[in-house]
Amino acid sequence: MDKFTELTAIAAPMPNENIDTDQIIPARFLKTIQRTGLGKNAFAAQRYDENGNENPDFVLNKEPYRQAEILITYDNLGCGSSREHAPWALLDFGIRCVIAPSFADIFFNNCFKNGILPIRLPREICDELMGDARQGSNSRLTVDLEKQIIIRPDGNVVPFEVDPFRRHMLLEGLDDIGQTLAHDAEISSFEHQASRAWVPSISMGTAK
Repeated sequence: MDKFTELTAIAAPMPNENIDTDQIIPARFLKTIQRTGLGKNAFAAQRYDENGNENPDFVLNKEPYRQAEILITYDNLGCGSSREHAPWALLDFGIRCVIAPSFADIFFNNCFKNGILPIRLPREICDELMGDARQGSNSRLTVDLEKQIIIRPDGNVVPFEVDPFRRHMLLEGLDDIGQTLAHDAEISSFEHQASRAWVPSISMGTAK
């Protein structure tokens, strides 16, 4: 998993509530267990018409948002089924950070596990960031995970909170497997000790 330290990127404004996982990646694309290749079908129902042609009105089909790495939405992002394909699709499209007032819990956790930073901010702050995003390529946001701040185009700073353990995992580029492998030497030492023959010590008291 790629490390997330600091990201300066185009942000795509998507001012919708309750964007569910079926909107992010429709069920017909869930047959694969590969994490790559799903980006072209992210938001398929909104991005394409019934003939497979691009919808010119959808934000991710417009320049400069085709290159967006930050997505800003409203409440309850990632609701619906718990498919992990949803963050896979966002990441494969190029999204590394999602900002919203609230998230569905499973989607929120799956983002961290797949190298995407989800940031909760008040609705009014999301509105301000969407205003920045609507200015296009000349208005990039900087997300600094080490300092836990977002730097707006005008230089104003927006602080955000993130769980310390989740922050560590993203900064180091560790998923669950990577975190386990980071302790490989300790695990091997424990297994070696546990495999040795041993006899329990029984302390016998003196009968009275």
